[in-house]
Amino acid sequence: MTENSHSRRRGSVLLVALIAVMVIAALATSMLTVNTGRTQERDTSIAATKSLYIAESGMSDAIERITAGNLAASVGASAEVGFSGGVYRFEIVDNGDDTCQVTAFGTYAGISRATRVVMEREGEGIYASALFAGNSSGDPAYDMKFGGSGTSADDINGNIYSGGNVLIDGDASLDGLVRASGTVSGGSFAPGMEPKTGASLPVPDIAAMNYEKNHDYDVVSLFSSATYASSSLGGKAWQLPEESPAHIFRKNPSDRTSNTSATTKDDYFLEDPYESVNSSSVVDAAHGTHITLSGQDGNPGSSGSDRVYFIDGNLWIHNPNIFSFTMYNAGSEPIRATFVVKGNIYISDNILYQGTGKDGIAFVTIKDADVPDSGNIYFGDPTFGTLERMDAFMYAENNFYDNNLSAVGSAKVTVNGNMTAGNQVRINRDAGKVHSKLTVNFDGRLIDDTLVLPGLPAASGVDPVWRVRSWNEVSANP
Repeated sequence: MTENSHSRRRGSVLLVALIAVMVIAALATSMLTVNTGRTQERDTSIAATKSLYIAESGMSDAIERITAGNLAASVGASAEVGFSGGVYRFEIVDNGDDTCQVTAFGTYAGISRATRVVMEREGEGIYASALFAGNSSGDPAYDMKFGGSGTSADDINGNIYSGGNVLIDGDASLDGLVRASGTVSGGSFAPGMEPKTGASLPVPDIAAMNYEKNHDYDVVSLFSSATYASSSLGGKAWQLPEESPAHIFRKNPSDRTSNTSATTKDDYFLEDPYESVNSSSVVDAAHGTHITLSGQDGNPGSSGSDRVYFIDGNLWIHNPNIFSFTMYNAGSEPIRATFVVKGNIYISDNILYQGTGKDGIAFVTIKDADVPDSGNIYFGDPTFGTLERMDAFMYAENNFYDNNLSAVGSAKVTVNGNMTAGNQVRINRDAGKVHSKLTVNFDGRLIDDTLVLPGLPAASGVDPVWRVRSWNEVSANP
């Protein structure tokens, strides 16, 4: 073998070795690049997650300030706050329509994310609650109960307050803010709408209203000139001329002595002897027996609308021949009235608005110091089961009771308005395996000032409640 042959062989080996070294170096560089990229990707993902958590912490800080009643002081952009190795800040805008917008920004390792919440302010207390029980007696064992299954499950659309506990069972649906001075058991709630315990809200200030002096019509006094007459509404009763604002009542009708004999005071029945009887079982305003206020659209007498009617006695919405009563007006004037009863109210027939957008009635019961069973609202028809719907705002200084709703009476009752008790809402709607469904659709017209009713009791010194309407992520660099 010649020297030149050995030289060529060595050169080939060196070339192969060089190529191998270059390939290995390239592979090493590639692997290093991949590993570096993966590390950077992981670090970026971690930073993005942390920045979102930090933004959420900033949002919680902002919401806490707003719910504490500090909206005005918090409007604008906040300073940066250090948190968990990063920073957050938030911006609050008062929209001027009882809503505000909060945007919170979180930054970690140079990466920013943002979340946005729209909050809505609701008045608190008796005007903002579908169901309110102040538990003025201080009973530590008081439970506000909801239950039922399937189509019989209770359905409450609006806020709830119990001065005791709240017990939720079965398929009951509570769509609103639930507050209780005690505990809340059962139920499921959307984020931001979790129940609030340890709450304490004031009851309606009945004494401050001084209804015995502050009213428009004293029904008992007006009935001093009543005559005893028959009516197609049933039996004979004390009645007033159509021009009297109190003509919409009949006193102690003879066909209902089984009801009136069980009460302590005189009994007034909300029914109009100057209107025709409609005995239809269809539950809507068109099929109800009319109750017309005096002085409206050509009706005789002075105006009966926007007035407080005071009754020192009991008030009944109950007629064995009628399913429903409709607060009716042939013209366009709204029907607005408040009925204040120093005694009890008994509702066993439907009471309906002619026009739900403009009309409104309130029933208020107050205690009589000489009558232990007073200041209550009883509802339900244990004999005929005809009560299905009440369009009204109802305030009982004492309690709400049911008249054996589920055993032989109404299988479902709907309230379009609200139910407020100074003490307790005590409605037992279970009989064996049967549950009487309660639906309450909160009417918010009183708190948004689209409806004003005369002489309603107030709850002073109560702060508004802010609730979350929406919560979503937005771009941190709009």
